Amino acid sequence: MADVVEERLALQASYSDKVRQRLPLARIGLSVVFPLGILLLWEAAATVGLINGRLVPPPSRVIATLSSLAATGELALHIWTTTLRVALGFVFGAAAATVIGAVVGYFATVRRLVDPTLQALRAIPSIAWVPLFILWFGIFEASKIMLIAVGVFFPVYLGVVGALLGVDRKIVEVGRIFRLSGFDLVRRILLPAVLPTFVLSLRAGLGLGWMFVVAAEFMGASEGLGYLLVDGQQLGKPDQVMAAILVFAVVGKLTDSMLVAVTAPLLRWQDNFRRER
Repeated sequence: MADVVEERLALQASYSDKVRQRLPLARIGLSVVFPLGILLLWEAAATVGLINGRLVPPPSRVIATLSSLAATGELALHIWTTTLRVALGFVFGAAAATVIGAVVGYFATVRRLVDPTLQALRAIPSIAWVPLFILWFGIFEASKIMLIAVGVFFPVYLGVVGALLGVDRKIVEVGRIFRLSGFDLVRRILLPAVLPTFVLSLRAGLGLGWMFVVAAEFMGASEGLGYLLVDGQQLGKPDQVMAAILVFAVVGKLTDSMLVAVTAPLLRWQDNFRRER
């Protein structure tokens, strides 16, 4: 009887492994159905004249524009330039937000002193920083990266502070009962408790980084996807504008997926509803 149970358990485990291997492909397939459907409807609407094909170019023209830019090497240059700016701004902004957020969230006195000012700065529109950063850092890369870092900073800061303040007090008291030192309390209790929210805040910060890079590349840029947007608008090329928007969407999604993949091992200990799906 025990042998039969063990055999069934082994078969069940083997079946579960096969299902897990197929799930990524199925998920990828499902994730492209919706955008492909929108593109097909968009193409059909332009073909039958439901939309103005000159102002709202169909996907076929947008793809042709992308192919032309790719053939000349411009597309790769613009993607690389924008991605590098976002990556540097994300690293600087997320690092500063993590350190400051941890200090503000852990120490009540620092929170009362610093947090109101940071919350006020968070309400400033991104475009309002542009003239100030140009005066401070010029119109070259430093001002662009600083603007992106500002956009990344606030969602990550809010995530870290909110996660620390949301840690269950009973868990902290258990750690103190076991006489954990300050470092051990942070490493064994606070850090695992804030990691899920921290990862979500990193994703939100990365998304804002891609938004802020457009404003950053309006500051006299001669390369980048934001430059493609401005150039297409000034020269009356809606197909180039739509192509740049499409590339923004694709590259932004790829970087978000990379961030999820990199941080996934940190959250592997979670046993939640999502892992069963």
